[in-house]
Amino acid sequence: MESDWIEHRRSYDGELVGWIQPVGEGFVAIDLLGRRRTAAVDWMLAEEALDELGLSYLADPHELRLDDGSWLRVRIAEVSPNSIRVKKDDWGDMNATQIYYSLSLPVSESELRPLPR
Repeated sequence: MESDWIEHRRSYDGELVGWIQPVGEGFVAIDLLGRRRTAAVDWMLAEEALDELGLSYLADPHELRLDDGSWLRVRIAEVSPNSIRVKKDDWGDMNATQIYYSLSLPVSESELRPLPR
């Protein structure tokens, strides 16, 4: 998280949905993974972009690039302003060994990407 990022919370429940970063004369919407979601736009458009994005993308399956270059299917377990924890996807198997990986924020799409459909 950059020092100039400004928290953006949804008005109806106060949930953190991202940050807004001042850039030149405009503002960039940044999601909870630290990824830019807009170009430099006015403040209201940055807020609207984060409100529309919401949190649903965090529930989608993702892929994590492992040290050997292979991709592992994971689910996002936790997101904080400092880090992201992902968990090897076990498809809800209560007996599966839970394997977690910690990532620093922001995380690039070359490290963590939405699962291709």
